[in-house]
Amino acid sequence: MKDLIKQILLQVGEDPSREGLQNTPERVEKSLKFLTSGYAVNIDELVNEALFQEDYDEMVIVKEIDLFSMCEHHMLPFIGKCHVAYLPKGKIIGLSKIPRIIDAFSRRLQVQERLTKQIADSLNKILRPIGVGVVIEALHLCMCMRGVAKQNSYTTTSSMLGSFKSDARTRSEFLTLIPPQGTRR
Repeated sequence: MKDLIKQILLQVGEDPSREGLQNTPERVEKSLKFLTSGYAVNIDELVNEALFQEDYDEMVIVKEIDLFSMCEHHMLPFIGKCHVAYLPKGKIIGLSKIPRIIDAFSRRLQVQERLTKQIADSLNKILRPIGVGVVIEALHLCMCMRGVAKQNSYTTTSSMLGSFKSDARTRSEFLTLIPPQGTRR
């Protein structure tokens, strides 16, 4: 990968041997391997045994989870917040596993729509809950830095499964409990 990165530097008109760029190929390789490390994550192993039998049937929400991913179209970052809710059906998950699942899918080349659905589908498969809701709000640097060049334009996607899709009251409760973009502290 380092040789390819040197070639990219040459192609954009840079000198890979100049002082500031001498170690750039190694740094970029390390960075890309980290940013795409989600391909190697097995979600079942990640969850491990952090599932617990619990007679709790009210909404569980983990909100404002920082999210960083890479747009598969331009390989530029998109960053934002992910909000996750589920209605348990006899089983709950260790709370730290939810951000870990988000990271596993985020650390791949992505589109926000697919990422949102993958997180919801994964939690639905693991928990078999009454319902799952996932909302992602993200700023795409491919929209800010190039092309249309519109800063501060957030994209919001959602995936609602089970009661979050079929019951307007459940969906409304979830959406009311997560802060709209721009109103965060």
